[in-house]
Amino acid sequence: MTRRLLATYLLLTLVVLIALELPLALGYRDHQMDQLKSGIERDAFVLSSYVSDSLGGGTPVDLNTVVTNYTASTDGRVVIVNAIGDVLADSEPAVAGQRNFLSRPEIADALNRQIATGTRFSTTLGTGLMYVAVPISVGDKVLGAIRVSFSTAQVDAEVRRYWLLLFGAGLITLLLAAALGVLLARWVTRPIAALRDAATQIGEGDLSARADVDRGPPEIKDLALAFNSTAVRLEELVTAQEQFVADASHQLRTPLTALRLRLEMLEFDADDAANDDIEGARNEVQRMSRMVDGLLALARAERTQGARPGRLDLDDLLRERAAAWQPLANERGVGILAEDCGLKARCSADMLSQVLDNLIANALEVSPEGSTLTIRAAAEDSPSGSSVAVHVIDEGPGLPDEQRERAFDRFWRATNERGELGGSGLGLAIVQKLVESEGGRAELRAAPGGGLDAVVLLGN
Repeated sequence: MTRRLLATYLLLTLVVLIALELPLALGYRDHQMDQLKSGIERDAFVLSSYVSDSLGGGTPVDLNTVVTNYTASTDGRVVIVNAIGDVLADSEPAVAGQRNFLSRPEIADALNRQIATGTRFSTTLGTGLMYVAVPISVGDKVLGAIRVSFSTAQVDAEVRRYWLLLFGAGLITLLLAAALGVLLARWVTRPIAALRDAATQIGEGDLSARADVDRGPPEIKDLALAFNSTAVRLEELVTAQEQFVADASHQLRTPLTALRLRLEMLEFDADDAANDDIEGARNEVQRMSRMVDGLLALARAERTQGARPGRLDLDDLLRERAAAWQPLANERGVGILAEDCGLKARCSADMLSQVLDNLIANALEVSPEGSTLTIRAAAEDSPSGSSVAVHVIDEGPGLPDEQRERAFDRFWRATNERGELGGSGLGLAIVQKLVESEGGRAELRAAPGGGLDAVVLLGN
């Protein structure tokens, strides 16, 4: 944003400089050319008056001396012709001998009692020429014409020098504008950057972040105050929500536990027909308990969204979770294999432990007796960059593509059957939220043997 503001300041300054300096530059050039033209016209009329008596039969004057002296003192060229255009004197003759200039338009105009002025480019001299031709007359009789011409090189050099001065002044102005623009842009953008950082921190779960309200323009200060008020209100709402979830979870656990104990006590006095109903009711109570715990875990996962953990050695944690679930796996006749990988991933141990527990519980639920559940990790490349993929692979029936895509939806289950380890429909939703809270991603893939490959993609 600072660069865009600075570019805008410089562009506006450049437009103003062009609008001011371009007319100055062109006006100065026109002024210099007008001065040169006025001077040449004056000299031409003075010379015409001086030599008119000599051409009219009065006191003779050496015309060659006149034109030579003028050229020596002014660097201008003077050509004097008679009434038929023959050269009488030329301060810079191109060739020896008499020549006729009647074919020159300016000479023809002067012999017709007109004042001819103009500019042209001389290929011989390699520069521009300005000329003035005036008639030499006595009374109504035209005796000849005189043409005075000057090179515009000196004027062009003066104009270039003036343009360079304008360019230098404009460049200094741009540099000063850039320096002031940087200060002004920083004064405006630093509070905005601080506001953006505060918003990012809140988005990552740090609801205590606040924007600086003491710097920047008044409008930015008002925006920071409004942002802080919103952040305070958001923190209060989230805190109240968390407190409600915690209180609801705590309050629900007590009656659910008591209900489960009462059902267990009823089993001793009930007959076989009632025991089936009691067992079903107890399973429903256990499912409700898991659902309450799942909702609380899901709320906490959403609260910590965007955390940036350190790097964790995966081998020890994979072996630890496999060992923790080994007794239950043995009861079900399922083997658990944790492969060493020698890798580290950017995640927290608590998050990955919860995720693996959910995935292992789901895998054991569908693993047939005699199968093996494999836990391993490997480096994996993807369009978004390299990552570490943690796999929990079972040998169960698997899921079709459509069901694998919906498996992370809340309260979704592939079947209506509720197993001993799960069945609330929140397990994979919790897994996804926990993994996303630390910048990762979870997905289900088809395992080579026909089961499911639950993959957790983590940063490295």
